[in-house]
Amino acid sequence: MAAPWQDVVRDAAAVREAAAVAVDAALLAGVLMRTGEQPNASDVVNYAPFTLLPSAVPRPLFEQAYAVQQDFNLLVDAISQNKEFLAQTLASTIKVDDFTARLFQIYMQVLEEGLAQTVFLGINRSDYMFDCGLDGTGALRQIEINTIAASFGGLTSRTADVHRLVLKVLGKNEEASHLLPNNPAKGLALGIAKAWEIYGSQRAVVMFLVEDIQRNIFDQRCVENELWNRNIRVIRRRFRDVFEQGSLDGSRRLYMDGQEVAVVYYREGYVPQTYDQQNWEARLLLERSRAVKCPDIATQLAGTKKVQQELSRPGTLEKLLPGRPEAVARIRATFAGLYSLDEGEEGDRITATAIADPDSFVLKPQREGGGNNLYGEELRQVLEKIKDSPERTSYILMDKIKPQPALNYLLRAHSPLRVSECISELGIFGVYVRQGQELVLNQAAGHLLRTKAIEHADGGVAAGVAVLDTPYLV
Repeated sequence: MAAPWQDVVRDAAAVREAAAVAVDAALLAGVLMRTGEQPNASDVVNYAPFTLLPSAVPRPLFEQAYAVQQDFNLLVDAISQNKEFLAQTLASTIKVDDFTARLFQIYMQVLEEGLAQTVFLGINRSDYMFDCGLDGTGALRQIEINTIAASFGGLTSRTADVHRLVLKVLGKNEEASHLLPNNPAKGLALGIAKAWEIYGSQRAVVMFLVEDIQRNIFDQRCVENELWNRNIRVIRRRFRDVFEQGSLDGSRRLYMDGQEVAVVYYREGYVPQTYDQQNWEARLLLERSRAVKCPDIATQLAGTKKVQQELSRPGTLEKLLPGRPEAVARIRATFAGLYSLDEGEEGDRITATAIADPDSFVLKPQREGGGNNLYGEELRQVLEKIKDSPERTSYILMDKIKPQPALNYLLRAHSPLRVSECISELGIFGVYVRQGQELVLNQAAGHLLRTKAIEHADGGVAAGVAVLDTPYLV
């Protein structure tokens, strides 16, 4: 699966020249992040890490990932509306995982009160790796689906132009012309704008709910600017601001500083560390409101690892997507082996298998954001410790995917230029809008390729492990 420039990788002079051009091109194109030293200041910024060269991706697998995205949008939406499925699937998890339990508690409270929200917006990203079989053939295998704060749709919209220039500098003009256009920022903004429009108040704003530390602000600004271009007003607030200034009127319309909020777009709220008591109260206020939440709490729960594992059980997809056998088949074709660690005979057997052969599996907690999964010896040690405890039900086990590495350079600020053996992960952004029971928008909105050196088992771009990349279809 080598790209047609693996010869260049060994040409030190050509690589040095191309890297200098690439860094300047990234800065010019706005492939930017704030620095770790000043994460909330935009007067000192640097380029976001990226590969020097685009990485080879098998065309059939890339097309398969795009073709199944609308099916995954349908599936996530169906799960979010299925109280019985969520309650049953998460029953064991909420006994041992406080974070999931708290989300679930708010979910039930809001349902009992009666939903004020009638328009639903989903922005997700389904992530895949390319599993290399013994015969060398590749298979698309889903790692996870992110239903909250799926990032890098903005910066990846600008990365392909950088790689196009690098290939031209290296004398690969023909190959440069084959890099695909890609603008997830526009697709994500289209979904937010559609939800805002259906909400039906011209004066209402879109609120980006953001972190206290905002290193990745430029990624968000790409989406934000697309909304301003549509004359949709955007405000940026934190949970603490919602707690202090947010309020609901008698119709449960949400107001911030006197401004009505039509859409709340979460770029925060997916890890336990976010929440203190005030922030949980702010989250409840948002969920009780009429505003379109992206995601609403049911959709966040639909993205948990326990739900992912349950979907792989025979018959589950058919129940969630009745009368859609083709969609079910397309979704199922992307699944890796997923296993429950619930208490009982099945869980005991799987736990013992993983302890005996830890390099064949990945242990996943119910967390988003990268850097949480356990591999190899660490996986074995954790399972040994919790094998007889209910705590093990807060994890799921997945077959470890074995992709084919390729050589590339990972460009990071203040890091030496050196070649690495790398593997890539492909994400497809999906956007849907539902009004009542009618799906008014359902589409794939672009892609994200992230690449990391093979010595790193887990972690994304924001976690400082993976870098931005562009697929070159082969």
